[in-house]
Amino acid sequence: MAVKDAGRYGERVITTAARRLTRGGALALAVLAPLAGDWASGPRAARADGIMLIEAGAFWMGSDDDSPEEAPLHRVYVRDFWLDRHKVTNREFARFLEARGLRSADDLPYYDLDDADARIAPSGARGDRFVAQPGFEEHPVVEVTWFGARDYCLWRGQRLPTEAEWEKAARGADRRRYPWGDEPPTDARAVVGRAYNATERGDRRPAGEGPSGVQDLLGNLREWTASAYRPYPYRADDGRENAPPDAGRVVRGASHDDPVEALRVTIRRLSSYDGGRGGLAHGHHHTGFRCATSEDLGGR
Repeated sequence: MAVKDAGRYGERVITTAARRLTRGGALALAVLAPLAGDWASGPRAARADGIMLIEAGAFWMGSDDDSPEEAPLHRVYVRDFWLDRHKVTNREFARFLEARGLRSADDLPYYDLDDADARIAPSGARGDRFVAQPGFEEHPVVEVTWFGARDYCLWRGQRLPTEAEWEKAARGADRRRYPWGDEPPTDARAVVGRAYNATERGDRRPAGEGPSGVQDLLGNLREWTASAYRPYPYRADDGRENAPPDAGRVVRGASHDDPVEALRVTIRRLSSYDGGRGGLAHGHHHTGFRCATSEDLGGR
């Protein structure tokens, strides 16, 4: 795939394949309707090595051999979309907190700053600046709420990926069990089976990347998605992609302190932790996120 990287998304040279993206056809836009005016003015933050095109097509989603929540195995069609190659880092999210603060205009929390597991801390005389802890700047960010993940992506002119998009990026078209294929997990492929809160950089394991070049999809941290948690078969038009903000969301992937047995591209969890709003107002040491878009980035 030919993707030339530059310091900002608006400066990227995009392949002609991107021109086939259909504007206005993106899933989950109802959830992300605030993408207008002030939100779109956020910086197209620098990335080390890009955002990857996942080409349109049908793929096999789910499994008949694992948890009942993953059944049945079924075919799903996904449009062209772009997905960040790496999860958002502590350094990147600290910049967002400096720009937007700790809560949204309607008082929704973005980040669990007081949690002992947080890797971002306030700085400056008034405590209105934020810095990543030394040594963890390039680790994927933890303790971000679903609202923080959603609004960070909006600030970047993007959105959270849907559950189907996440699995297609991780699985491709051949029903593989892991992003890299069907070979067992190794330390070179995934950060898993580690101690509590023992994250690592997500850009050091190219052997574990998915079929479209997206890295760190299994292990290190689970990932927030835009999709409301509903039973399979997956249907984008059944309300799960335009659910109200308080609906519990799907979390995909596996974390650094999950057991190796939890690694598979089909595993899905409900964000039903303590607290209201379906657990969306709380961050966690095992959950991060990355951003997606269905827009043609060549015009930005």
